[in-house]
Amino acid sequence: MKFGLKFVVAAAAIAMLATPAMAAKTVKWKLAMTWPSTLTPLASPPAQVAKLVEEMSGGTFIIKAEGKEKHKAPLGILDMVKGGQYQMGHSGSYYWKGKDISTVFFTTIPFGMTTAEQYAWFYYDDGMKYMQQVYDRFNVLNFPGGNTGVQMGGWFKKEINAIEDLKGLKMRIPGLAGEVFAKLGVNVTNIPAGELYTSLDRGTIDALEWVGPGMDIKMGFHKVAPFYYTGWHEPASEMQFLVNKRAYEKLSPEHKAILQTAMKTASADMYYENFAASANAWEQMKTEFPNIKVKTFPVPVLKAMKAASDELLAGYAAKDPQFKEILESQQTFMKKARAWTIISDYNYIKTSIELEQ
Repeated sequence: MKFGLKFVVAAAAIAMLATPAMAAKTVKWKLAMTWPSTLTPLASPPAQVAKLVEEMSGGTFIIKAEGKEKHKAPLGILDMVKGGQYQMGHSGSYYWKGKDISTVFFTTIPFGMTTAEQYAWFYYDDGMKYMQQVYDRFNVLNFPGGNTGVQMGGWFKKEINAIEDLKGLKMRIPGLAGEVFAKLGVNVTNIPAGELYTSLDRGTIDALEWVGPGMDIKMGFHKVAPFYYTGWHEPASEMQFLVNKRAYEKLSPEHKAILQTAMKTASADMYYENFAASANAWEQMKTEFPNIKVKTFPVPVLKAMKAASDELLAGYAAKDPQFKEILESQQTFMKKARAWTIISDYNYIKTSIELEQ
């Protein structure tokens, strides 16, 4: 299942031709998201999809997006979409690794691809094929739902100078990164967004990973944990749109095209929105939040993280053929993609910095 530029152009053309007369009746769906409805930009794609779908369908396709404050089950999105309580969901694929470990590939993995590399794998290699293969067992369709780019490595109450400083820490961090930290002695937990600040402030946890400056500053983490580490674990965190397969199959061809066009548009726009927010927040930090100490984990710590990550991936690949196949697909594509990333983006930025010195 590949959704490249030709598909989007065709879908957009169909969408522009769609009129109320083309649809037999008005379709009304509900969408549940993991996030509070006010937590932008994570909550932006569902709102934008709802707006675009209604506009492009001439009001014959209505989607009502509901945040976690409404449904009270932020980590239950997959089950609710699978069961049909909601026709759509918006979340992160790696939250379902307990159901199928291969779901992690469709968010991000430690030391993995950049956003551009990952989108190329999704749309112009085998990413979408594997994504649907994994989610077929849930009778759910899955589509990219917006990317955060490289996420920061987390907020810590104390500075991390060596591996020993990680041992015994209580930290909120999801996905495979949580398992990497667990191998290094961290007590890992996963806490919904609305409880993060309170947990950090009260000492329930000693550290947490969230997203990046654009979202993190609004959460106030810097008030209780001043050490802010750069990332390694989520280089291209993709959100996801989940769609109930039976509900999707009942849609007219026009409504299907409209929905897919809206999802792809909203997915791309979230990346732009988050990048702008983080750039502005990074500038803001310099003057308004001088207490924030931006750090990079020491090289020995990063090497230990990389070794633990490699060991973890190899272990899952050894016992899960599907995981192994997807991992090899990503690694093969990443090898050639990274060569181009280095020649293009990396060397351009490196040259620009050198010219300023």
